[in-house]
Amino acid sequence: MESGQVIGCDVGGTFTDLVLMDPATGEVRIAKVPSTLDDQSRGVMNAVAEAEASLPGTALIVHGTTTTTNAVLERKLARTGIITTQGFRDVLELGRRTRPQAYGMKGDFKPLIPRDLRLEVPERMDAEGRVVTPLDENALRAAAQALLDLGCTAVVVHFLHAYRNPAHELRAGEILKEIWPNPYVTLGHALLSESREYERGVTAAVNASVQPILDRYVQNLAGSLESGGYAGELLVMNGNGGMVSARRVAEEAARTVMSGPASGVMAAAFTGRAAGIPDLLTYDMGGTSTDVALIRNAQPAVSNEIEVEYAMPIHVPMVDVRTVGAGGGSIARVNAAGLLEVGPESAGATPGPICYGRGGTEPTISDANLLLGRLDPARLKSVEGGVTLQTVRDIFAKKLGDPLGLTPEQAAEAVIQLANVKMAGAIRMVSVSLGADPRDFALFAFGGAGPLHAASLARELGVPRVLTPARPGITNALGCLVADLRHDFTNTVAQPLDTLDMDALADTLTAQAAEGRALIAREKVEITETRVLHSLDMQFIGQTHLLRVELEGPVISREALQAAFEEVYWKRFHVRLDTIRAAVVNANTSVIGTRNSLDPARLIPAEHRKATLAEALRATRPVIFDGETHETPLYRRDLLPADAAFDGPAILEQMDTTILVPPGDRVTTDAIGNILIEIRGAK
Repeated sequence: MESGQVIGCDVGGTFTDLVLMDPATGEVRIAKVPSTLDDQSRGVMNAVAEAEASLPGTALIVHGTTTTTNAVLERKLARTGIITTQGFRDVLELGRRTRPQAYGMKGDFKPLIPRDLRLEVPERMDAEGRVVTPLDENALRAAAQALLDLGCTAVVVHFLHAYRNPAHELRAGEILKEIWPNPYVTLGHALLSESREYERGVTAAVNASVQPILDRYVQNLAGSLESGGYAGELLVMNGNGGMVSARRVAEEAARTVMSGPASGVMAAAFTGRAAGIPDLLTYDMGGTSTDVALIRNAQPAVSNEIEVEYAMPIHVPMVDVRTVGAGGGSIARVNAAGLLEVGPESAGATPGPICYGRGGTEPTISDANLLLGRLDPARLKSVEGGVTLQTVRDIFAKKLGDPLGLTPEQAAEAVIQLANVKMAGAIRMVSVSLGADPRDFALFAFGGAGPLHAASLARELGVPRVLTPARPGITNALGCLVADLRHDFTNTVAQPLDTLDMDALADTLTAQAAEGRALIAREKVEITETRVLHSLDMQFIGQTHLLRVELEGPVISREALQAAFEEVYWKRFHVRLDTIRAAVVNANTSVIGTRNSLDPARLIPAEHRKATLAEALRATRPVIFDGETHETPLYRRDLLPADAAFDGPAILEQMDTTILVPPGDRVTTDAIGNILIEIRGAK
């Protein structure tokens, strides 16, 4: 670790979490405070205060943020214009001839940039990068001025085939520097140098639209930290699971989309590696949504083809996380057809679930868990009181039970079961749909609500065991603490393999690696080693989907690459297409600067543990499982013996989460404080 305290902080939709590690003493301090969505930096500073962190004595702060993700999903974006090739202003709206609902008769779609802010100028490159029409510089100046007159804060330059020859975009950037009053100018090729104009255009539009918002937020947070005495580097998590300096993060703001979920996946990979369980399905259930991902060999899957929502492809490398609208605050209702629905609407942090006592009146997943005895109303985090269990029961009876012909407790179980179905579907999206068998993985459960549902989900999916880390509710903040520096590069090749210049391919990969090493060297962060990962996106000619082929190094023979691609294709589809030619579409390089990390065993110090299980027992409480009531022991998780082993039912309570163990499942602990739940009767 760096010489001084190190802080990891993650802002979620409901809570802001913080982990502080002091490398000199090994002390770990944690904080969990309500998020302040109007200004996330206030929540960060509140967490710093709760952890009693000494900012002058802090060497490094790493921050995961939902600022850009929320801005994109809620369309609360900076007013942005785009200057594009004549005749192509509607690329962002034409898209890929898909529909919001595959079998629906109608659907709504609103492009990121409206048509009146999409302006054209004469210029054209062909697909080989040859100039067809020179750039009309006067037209470009006029378009820029028109966008300024229309109140635009940011601008995108998106010219046809600029990935092949960026000369016109580069010249446009030079001209805009003279005209545009701020640095919020995005050149499409600089952010994403690959083919497919629609995806490249949307990615650039996202980047420009969130640049001013992220820049303002990061500057505000950096100023607050500096006022508190912090003099070190502020790093921000990117969606690829790496970090970048706050001084440069706004330059490629689109890379911070999915920053928060990525940090949790990185923490899962770190914990799984330390626990000797490298193959994981991660399951992060928070207050607003649930994020799932797949990890093989302690390496999270990274994709260049994430679609955050319909018609919103962001083609920069991001950890492949899938999200569903089911969190502790997800609202349950009976729809007009008389059917129960859960989510995607959430009660959020304010007013929150009914049991938070902040004025919430809609039944939520958290309230259902409370009603079934799985949560203790006296021990909920950030609850302001004033709401009794009977109040929750009455609301469930009125809004769910009576319309469905169920008791309040039966309605609560129905809410939990429906939420579990939605979350199981998301896990299948990152496993079964990609050719992975869930039975080969452990379910890594975290988030404030994840461990409450994990055992039931594992049984539904056939997953044999659940791994719950030491601090599930602050795992995303831990991910910020253990993440490495990372830079990703992609260049379009778009050539059939049998005619590809293999030496030129090796040169491209080598140049990308050199650029990444140079960027990491500029960061003011201690690293232990630099790793370089190379891969190619390939396809059979005539197909549209891409498969990633990992390379041992930048140099590979044509024959070896053909064999490697066919093997990847076989593993994914179990089909061999021996007579169809393969093509290399993109060349990818990831450069990772590895940092020293914390000892995970310090998250629950051994000196806190008791000698016997009985000493960790706090009380018992009736809890409903599958319609039956069981008198269930309540254990303080921090006090469990290091060699604890027992059968469910049980509830393990800690500051940041509650772990539910259904009847018959087996609980053990490992050497670094993780809880392992063996699932009996998995399908």
